[in-house]
Amino acid sequence: MGIKSYKPVTPGLRHRTGYTFEELTKGATPRKSLLRAKRSSGGRSNVGQISARHIGGGHRQAYRLIDFKRDKHGIPATVTAIQYDPNRSCRIALLKYRDGEWRYILAPLGVKVGDVLSSGTGSEIKSGNCLPLAEIPLGTMVHNVELVRGKGGQMARSAGTQVQLMAKEADFAHLRLPSGEVRMVRLACRATIGQVGNTEHEGISIGKAGRNRWKGKRPYSRGVVKNPHDHPMGGGEGKSSGGRHPCSPTGVLAKGKKTRNRRKLSSKFILKRRK
Repeated sequence: MGIKSYKPVTPGLRHRTGYTFEELTKGATPRKSLLRAKRSSGGRSNVGQISARHIGGGHRQAYRLIDFKRDKHGIPATVTAIQYDPNRSCRIALLKYRDGEWRYILAPLGVKVGDVLSSGTGSEIKSGNCLPLAEIPLGTMVHNVELVRGKGGQMARSAGTQVQLMAKEADFAHLRLPSGEVRMVRLACRATIGQVGNTEHEGISIGKAGRNRWKGKRPYSRGVVKNPHDHPMGGGEGKSSGGRHPCSPTGVLAKGKKTRNRRKLSSKFILKRRK
């Protein structure tokens, strides 16, 4: 996997970088049985009101069904292709199980076509295999970690992320997240060995505004340049810095306000906060 730059024949190409896609399997097309239609919401809820601003347009996409549960225990699977997924920052790997079933998984770093992966109790400790935290050695880097047994992986699923297994105490494992937070997860929950691939994702430079439009992200204006009836920070003679703490158009503070519910039950599983 590498990052390429472009000859600056236009202003939009001067600072733009992109992928070389050398890790993808050439000629591999998406598995049709694992594709689902994905309709654009335009940032609107089920009643037609805008619930997420600055969303609309973008290229049409098809959703790839990803196996986050890895619940085919004891059945070896061969990696047949590494493919691009427009719905996530990492790559996906197409697995063909010995019983003939096809599934997509998140492509871990170092996994290539031809590798044989497995899941379930007794699996080998190698990148791409999925097994309970109780069977994973301390210090191992994992991803796609379950929070509820059998629900499927919910943590560490984006490109380049990994979680370190720090300790095991009673029925819980202590995991250190990329943010520095240390969290307790039950030992019965499963995780996949290794780091999520496409680690160069954070080094990509968009280069031009139009590239965000391809992703369905619309432009937006700063609050301080709007009128008072459009934004709490608007108005003022000349250029103004707002005259108040940064906030959203509805007045919700944008910096420093804690957004986590104090009464959330899962707070007791957080041993160390990220800050």
